[in-house]
Amino acid sequence: MKTYDWIVVGGGIAGAALAYELVKTGFAVLLLEQYSTPQNATRYSYGGLAYWSGTTTLTRQLCEEAIARYHILSQELDADIEFRELDLLLTISAASDLEATAGSYNNCAIPPRLLSVQEACELEPLLNREAISGALTVKHGHIHPEKTAQAYIQAFLRAGGEMQITEVLQVLQDGVKTTTATFHSAKVVICAGGLSRQLLKSAGILVKLYFTHAEIIETPPVDVQLRTLVMPANVQRFQLEAESTQIDELWDEAGNEPVPPILDAGAIQFQDGSFRLGQISRVLTDPYANVNSEESEMWLRKSVGQVLPALGNLPGTWHHCLVAYSSDRLPLIGTIPGFESVHLFSGFSNPLVIVPPLAKRFANFAAGKEDEIITQLSLYR
Repeated sequence: MKTYDWIVVGGGIAGAALAYELVKTGFAVLLLEQYSTPQNATRYSYGGLAYWSGTTTLTRQLCEEAIARYHILSQELDADIEFRELDLLLTISAASDLEATAGSYNNCAIPPRLLSVQEACELEPLLNREAISGALTVKHGHIHPEKTAQAYIQAFLRAGGEMQITEVLQVLQDGVKTTTATFHSAKVVICAGGLSRQLLKSAGILVKLYFTHAEIIETPPVDVQLRTLVMPANVQRFQLEAESTQIDELWDEAGNEPVPPILDAGAIQFQDGSFRLGQISRVLTDPYANVNSEESEMWLRKSVGQVLPALGNLPGTWHHCLVAYSSDRLPLIGTIPGFESVHLFSGFSNPLVIVPPLAKRFANFAAGKEDEIITQLSLYR
């Protein structure tokens, strides 16, 4: 049986980009994805590229590399990933302090500009002026996330990579066992998002990687026109992620809910006229936990409708996926301590921006090139 240099587990944006960069670097690579129709976080993403949001030397550098990468990516992958720039509108609720909220963005590489209610409504006429005290705005990148992941996969296959649709049951020291076969490789890298923790645990590998159950509503193409990408300025998700990782032992049992769910009311319209409205982040330690979709959809529609009344009752379908994260908002990249052949490439809080440059860096690192950034993001940190 063929032995590969690398097996990449997971066909979302992380696995797709990494598999492509590894095969481009000269490795023999097998990409494994569980579903022929994607069900991952990439599939249900807003597609936003927050280039402006870097607050440290590390994140600012990755954002700069991402801008350069995305400007040539469609041409390199020979596919339309619907890359564009649009106005991001960060709404500030009527009960929030305008200046304090604006001040929380001062450390960003490009701090957003504060708008009055009138200015915000001129930029986005669908806004409910009664629901906000103002807003922040900044230029924001945007792609079609699923088309981008598929573009990476097709370029990977053209470059000589191989792909199988099969579920990975167990990670081995020399490959993986799946529902269809056992595949052998010198090294394995797990890019399975919210399923990564459980998959590694089945091999006796414990990592400080976590996941939320993220919930959105997706609509078909509609005539309503949203000019901007709308998100709340006071995003609750990052606080939820930090609080939910305080007691790691809670994650060793499937039935726990470390913190209550939150909802960050936002909306994006894709180029075909369809919307994604969201999102609820729910911390349930069982990746297969049942969620009450009817209650979630009502909560989403009510919350989005308060900010953008024209969108609250659009026809649409509730969707749910897992989103992986770490305890410090930086991804976990590199060798897993004690399991030298097994690697992790997961836990991205800002994945669509920083995955492409980090995938390229990881592939060069795997080929023997030193890289300070990959070292900073290691599991040994």
